[in-house]
Amino acid sequence: MSPCPGRRLRTVVLPFCHLILQARKPVHREKYPDFLRTWGDYIKVRRLDLKLTKRQLSLNLNVSDITIYLWERNKVKPSLAQIPKIIEFLGRDPFEKETDNLAERIKDFRRVCGLSQKKLAEQLGINLSTLEGWETGKHQPTKKLLDKIKSALVF
Repeated sequence: MSPCPGRRLRTVVLPFCHLILQARKPVHREKYPDFLRTWGDYIKVRRLDLKLTKRQLSLNLNVSDITIYLWERNKVKPSLAQIPKIIEFLGRDPFEKETDNLAERIKDFRRVCGLSQKKLAEQLGINLSTLEGWETGKHQPTKKLLDKIKSALVF
């Protein structure tokens, strides 16, 4: 007698069917982004072109594979310190723009090199508020400082 009335133990559901179904597991192919707007979009396209897994890329960039996932899903942006390695991985700066505007060129240089305003100001030997003023366009550097900037920024 079974412990639960009305239930059968070890009953074969289809005793007359002796088929074994076999099939390959479908290959999941990641989709390319429709438009390239963010760092995550550019990273994903480059990773897929190189046929790298998120894990392989994370080891290359020295971040976790979760970080790669979050970048590619546009949940978070890469930090300023990670931008130089990402640009190296991409082979170019996707957001580089041609400009003669000194403020924009300073900002671009900082981004590409992964420098904060404070670090660049220290490297140039100037006050942080001076650099902030240049980047906002509130004032222009003197001829002497402009030469120093040009040599530091490799114009």
